[in-house]
Amino acid sequence: MSTKRHVPGIHPYNGPAGGWGALKATAIAVKTQMDTLVAPKALLNTNQPDGFDCPGCAWPDKNHHSTFQFCENGAKAVTWEATSRRVTAEFLSKTPVSTLLTRSDYELEGYGRLTQPLRYDAASDTLQPINWEEAFTLIGERLQQLPAEQVEFYTSGRTSNEAAYLYQLMIRDYGCNNFPDCSNMCHEATSVGLPHSIGIGKGTVSLEDFDKTELIISIGHNPGTNHPRMMGTLHEAARRNVPIIVLNPMKERALERFADPQNPIEMATYQSTDIASSYYQVKAGGDVAALKGIAKALLEAEDISHDVLDREFIDEHTLDFAEFADDIRATSWDAIEQASGLKVEDLTRVAEHYANSKATIITYGMGITQHEHGTQNVQLIASLLLMRGNFGKQGAGICPLRGHSNVQGNRTVGITEKPTERFLNDLDQYFGIHSPREHGHDAGAAMEAIIRGESKALVCLGGNFAVALPDPEHCFPALKELDLSVHVATKLNRSHLLVAKETIILPCLGRTEIDQQATGPQSITVEDSMSMVHASAGKLKPASPALLSEIAIVAGIAQATLPHSRIDYAHYVEDYARIREAIEATIPGFNDYNQRIKQPGGFRMPLPPTQRQWPTPSGLAHFMVYPGLNEDEALREQRALRLITLRSHDQYNTTLYGLDDRYRGVFGRRDVLFMNPEDMSEQGLEHGDVVDIVTALPDCEARMESITVIEYAIARGSVGAYYPEANILIPLSYRDPQSGTPAYKSLPVNVVLRETATA
Repeated sequence: MSTKRHVPGIHPYNGPAGGWGALKATAIAVKTQMDTLVAPKALLNTNQPDGFDCPGCAWPDKNHHSTFQFCENGAKAVTWEATSRRVTAEFLSKTPVSTLLTRSDYELEGYGRLTQPLRYDAASDTLQPINWEEAFTLIGERLQQLPAEQVEFYTSGRTSNEAAYLYQLMIRDYGCNNFPDCSNMCHEATSVGLPHSIGIGKGTVSLEDFDKTELIISIGHNPGTNHPRMMGTLHEAARRNVPIIVLNPMKERALERFADPQNPIEMATYQSTDIASSYYQVKAGGDVAALKGIAKALLEAEDISHDVLDREFIDEHTLDFAEFADDIRATSWDAIEQASGLKVEDLTRVAEHYANSKATIITYGMGITQHEHGTQNVQLIASLLLMRGNFGKQGAGICPLRGHSNVQGNRTVGITEKPTERFLNDLDQYFGIHSPREHGHDAGAAMEAIIRGESKALVCLGGNFAVALPDPEHCFPALKELDLSVHVATKLNRSHLLVAKETIILPCLGRTEIDQQATGPQSITVEDSMSMVHASAGKLKPASPALLSEIAIVAGIAQATLPHSRIDYAHYVEDYARIREAIEATIPGFNDYNQRIKQPGGFRMPLPPTQRQWPTPSGLAHFMVYPGLNEDEALREQRALRLITLRSHDQYNTTLYGLDDRYRGVFGRRDVLFMNPEDMSEQGLEHGDVVDIVTALPDCEARMESITVIEYAIARGSVGAYYPEANILIPLSYRDPQSGTPAYKSLPVNVVLRETATA
């Protein structure tokens, strides 16, 4: 960073990711959030066979007997949920909602755990206590008065398989398929794109594949913050001298150097391991061009040596290679360089590494999916892997990096606005209901329906719906016009305070807590990002005796809303094994469900591409053609920059654990814009200048004011600002047309100096 000017809260972090800094941050999280006698029990039961699954990332566990299976950000997630702090009904009944709305998101969740059901009282502008029976009755009465298609049912990725399945059952029993889900805002491009390419919307690799791979290509993700347990896997690969090639607009410390807190030698000697063998800073939005460039270099090498592509695999297992190759050949190197920000030599070097590897894994995150062409990004990655037969063999495959710990499982058990006819038939036959067939709303479509006044109610099973979406200027006021909003939550957040004519908040058990039902303590299950389904059982005393489990809350709403249903929802609350029996009967791959989750690590869902079987209509994998490079000439002429929204290291989605971003050298603040020094010079800006960020899209005048520019190692033409604050710049309509994923990672913007202000 520049030393021209001191900027408060901005100073370089020179250490590696992990190491003593991670242990210090873990200790601070424990000290500030938990009773010191409770904390060891919580952390030592994290990711254990008889303990609970970390409520943080979805990276799987390599072994199932360690006494130390949590990372820094996992510890933050556990202590944030298992905190000793409580937001009491007494405090809420005396504090107006209008006052709470002036608090930051960090402060709102920092008040602590919710302890009893709440109802908004408009006369006093406060949240008042209500008992469970009254809450369920009110919700049921309101939902009975509304046509089913006018209600939106949101799901968070932390929801268990059992709760998600019962939730979707209730909603289809009620009569709609409106399933806005957190996956719509992150990996929906994967769920939509990969089925066309390989037949399933999931990754195909296992942890064992990382032990056998010869090359890892990492695109568009920051594992040290967003899926930190992955760092152990990358650390092991790097120490085996497996090349790890990174394509990412920003230099991220965890992809450069990492010291494993569980490695006594590295900790004792203050050593670290280099992670990336090569680091290429692709321009924001330039992934299509970079991927096409690698493919083009492979084709050119094939023309010379005739042994680069896996022709036997292509001929036997794929379709449309000729069309794909023609498009790649027709794309010029000049256009690729311009759009990607990388040189032909860089992309050729990546292709050479790839051509020399007999088993390659490509990992990617939301830096690939959260674009207006995110689906095509995903499909290009799949096509690149198909070129060398990197499916169905050890050490190879595609690895989408999911964030929430059960976002993939929710989709597996039926949380989708576009259900298959087979699933609905099986559901109807087993439960004796008639599920609706008309497709419903995803997250973006749900919010648009709310803004138009067509949807009248919102029920949220977790999450922070309005804050997670773009365009708060239009989303926030729309929620206040609803007839009903219901939020199942562990902590208070801003979406709860955008109160409707009737707003009810229902506090639930956290994953860390004992879930006692009629037949005894219950386990739930989750599916990690590698399709492993395993059990999770809370071990801590609940934050309040008034808390109910998510499953009990869903059943309570169902019974109040559907009093004449043929389904006995209370029966499933008594013993969650009964829900798993229903899942087994209606969803392929869950055979012997209750028995198999007793095994340490659980079991893996079927992944046909790992056997070179392709559940596409043709029975083959498909090379997907994406013409052009998605370059907007008008925006290029404007010399607009591309904005990437970012999570800090003290953050998990919309949850802020603190105000530091240690690895990027930002402390105690979030009002910054990361910018390339050459771009700054070109625009007459200096480190520490205060600017406004202005959206550079037609018919959009969104502005983010008084943001401090800081020099950072980010690709030219790209800038970065924190999520969700920068959501104010993104129109709700600016999203991938195929998947509906908001384009958080490539928004065109202009940067305007605010006179001579500095900060």
